[in-house]
Amino acid sequence: MDIRITKTTTPKVKPPEAELGFGKFFSDHLFAMDYSPETGWSDARIQPYAPFQIDPAAGVFHYGQAMFEGSKAFRGDDGHIRLFRAEQHARRMAIGAPRLCMPTPTEAQMHEAVKALVKVDADWVPKSEGTSLYLRPTLIATEGFLGVRPATKYLYFVIASPAGNYFGGKGLKAVRIWVETHDVRAPRGGLGATKAGANYAASLLSAMKAKKEGFDQVLWLDGKDHEFVEEVGTMNVCFIIGNSLVTPPLTDSILAGVTRDSVLVLAKEQGLTVEERPISIKEIKAAHQSGTLKEVFGTGTAAVISPVGELAFAGEKLSINGGKPGPVAEKLYAEVGAIQRGTKPDTYGWLQTID
Repeated sequence: MDIRITKTTTPKVKPPEAELGFGKFFSDHLFAMDYSPETGWSDARIQPYAPFQIDPAAGVFHYGQAMFEGSKAFRGDDGHIRLFRAEQHARRMAIGAPRLCMPTPTEAQMHEAVKALVKVDADWVPKSEGTSLYLRPTLIATEGFLGVRPATKYLYFVIASPAGNYFGGKGLKAVRIWVETHDVRAPRGGLGATKAGANYAASLLSAMKAKKEGFDQVLWLDGKDHEFVEEVGTMNVCFIIGNSLVTPPLTDSILAGVTRDSVLVLAKEQGLTVEERPISIKEIKAAHQSGTLKEVFGTGTAAVISPVGELAFAGEKLSINGGKPGPVAEKLYAEVGAIQRGTKPDTYGWLQTID
């Protein structure tokens, strides 16, 4: 892919790494390319980070044709920059886009776009432990029209954001989770298995209510009976029950997390029994009552591993592992991090050094 590069003449001042947080700062450049039926994907370019000019009637605004991905680049202790499973994120976008009737660049083109942007903005990859350059490939409909149908013109772009801990602070922090028993993030047959913007819009009200009550995220249950666990906040969810790691099976209402897949591979190698099966909220309560529910944690690109210290329902609270991160979550977090930063050998082919 021939990528035209225009570098900024007014580079930004980089923030102190201790103040990064998540999604607050953006690097100097972005990658973009356009699609039309006549030209296909064309005009691949890296340009200074700036607002786009988009028709007010664009399909993204009126009919919700929008999806995104999220991957990370890490600077290792040896100074080299590595991408973590970026090709899997490209594949997931390519698989999910047809559900929204959207074309994508090829997986190879999407992977190349991410690499090219990281190379141009390499100075934005932070060095401190627990930091990374978060990469946000995005696909939107740009054709201006009214009338319910798929658009014919699209924009694919990638932006980059230096990031610290998703929930703030350093290392693992146990979060408080509200169990949602009324609203639904994504029903079966809907968009839940894609990273569509609509899924996140559907989650905002419950998340806002939960945060008002002092909770960090929401645990979503199935859309039919509110009986079986699906996801927690922006992550997949895992339960340590006895000596097993139990996680809901992937369905068309659950996103196939790349970090989830990585964690399941590592958990099996650590000797844990991994069960991908439906798990009801009743089973979780029973396991807590019997003392076999040892840990709960989320898995996702942004937070990597997010231990759950409390599950709260209307009038009921379950304290998990005394409200502290458990040993399984801690070990998996350390192992994923060691692979990402290049301090542990990558025997899985998950990393790609790009400098």
